[in-house]
Amino acid sequence: MTAANQQATSAAHAAAGRPATPSRSHPAVTGRIVLLVVILINLVIVEAMWVTAPVAKNTLVAIGQWLGLHAALIMIFQLVMVARLPWLDRRLGMDKLTSLHRWTGLTLFWVVLLHPTFVMLGYAEHDNAPFTKEFTNLAKMMPTLLGMFAAGVVVIAAGLSIRFARKRLPYELWHTIHMFLYVAVALALIHQAYEGSTFKQNLFTTAYWWVLWTVAIVALLVGRVIVPLIRNARHQFRVAAVVPESPDVTSVYVTGRDLHKLRAQAGQFMIWRFLTPGRWWQANPFSLSAAPDGRHLRLTAKAVGRTSSGLRTLPIGARVYIEGPYGALTSLHRTKPGTLLIAGGVGITPIRALLEELGQGVVLLYRVHAMTDAVLLEELKKLARARGAILHVLTGRTGAGNPPNIPFAPQNLAHFVPDIAHRDVFICGPAAMTDAVVVSLKQLGVPRTQIHAEKFALAGG
Repeated sequence: MTAANQQATSAAHAAAGRPATPSRSHPAVTGRIVLLVVILINLVIVEAMWVTAPVAKNTLVAIGQWLGLHAALIMIFQLVMVARLPWLDRRLGMDKLTSLHRWTGLTLFWVVLLHPTFVMLGYAEHDNAPFTKEFTNLAKMMPTLLGMFAAGVVVIAAGLSIRFARKRLPYELWHTIHMFLYVAVALALIHQAYEGSTFKQNLFTTAYWWVLWTVAIVALLVGRVIVPLIRNARHQFRVAAVVPESPDVTSVYVTGRDLHKLRAQAGQFMIWRFLTPGRWWQANPFSLSAAPDGRHLRLTAKAVGRTSSGLRTLPIGARVYIEGPYGALTSLHRTKPGTLLIAGGVGITPIRALLEELGQGVVLLYRVHAMTDAVLLEELKKLARARGAILHVLTGRTGAGNPPNIPFAPQNLAHFVPDIAHRDVFICGPAAMTDAVVVSLKQLGVPRTQIHAEKFALAGG
């Protein structure tokens, strides 16, 4: 793509920008309330089912049954969390949903371990037999054995999701291992069909339980399989241009049919697969680095992994398979007319797209170690001039100098943006930077509903 074409594309993006009107009701609050109400309603029903269930052999078995019922409910909730329901995703964002998924996964880990332990202890007490003998006896029963296999898969996947292990696994390998959790769900369903007594009390409890599972599985299949297949068949995404932005940063322009109907927003990201030999199985999240204009989608990534390193060699015309758009770092969450955008490193990509869309009155703080690390800097300068925005590039090593360089300390933020408490603040960058900014914003009295953050691990390259 020539420089003239790039300028023309940027101009088209700017013309397409339509700043959203600040929302009266906060979408994230609405999303959390709806999610909490749905969870509480189902918890009440499940507790009522357990209380009215037939009496177990002893207290230990009863506890085991209670844990098993809640393990299944957590599994259902996990399926809904990973179904990437658009309504929920646009309000809570992938960061919050991922955090919720992680905590419920940890809870599932312990519940899945304790459920068979209490059941076997209960049967061992009832039969006056050793625990190991009860384990062997129950393992000989096929439905119980399937439940044990399901528990084993959950324990392994949960163990590999611990931060220490997760950081050392390639994204593709971690993703593949988690695909086996769907096998665990299938095994757990068979186990419940044979062993579940709590939800077989009457027609209502049986219908409720299987409708709940059906809704979760259908949501997962629609959100993760059917909608992406239909969307990709409809839009026919292809690589239109590959543009080196710096020695280790590349932009990829993707075109397709009827892109104006995709409903992508500035600030969102997608899961990208480039269907070329050796790449089709690699799926990575990259943010849109330009506001969607109905003709092109653009991602910009730094070469840090196998997928991002290979972007520069993508052939023009290569097919692209896209899941998304995802993410809540969008103008939907604006509550104030004024906006502060804060980016760190290549986390500038969704922030650059937001700058293009939001219009007047924007202040952008861009944190990099040196000016040479500032990705898309010339584009940012042109957009800032065209939009009447203020751009500050913050350089230098954190903590260096006397006084130490701490660009996101409360006093420094207040210096750059005196009216910061009356602005929405959108943040994207490394987790440590994002956390530091959020702490400073709270000290400056910025309400939590005005802070919108997406961490680099999900939004960047």
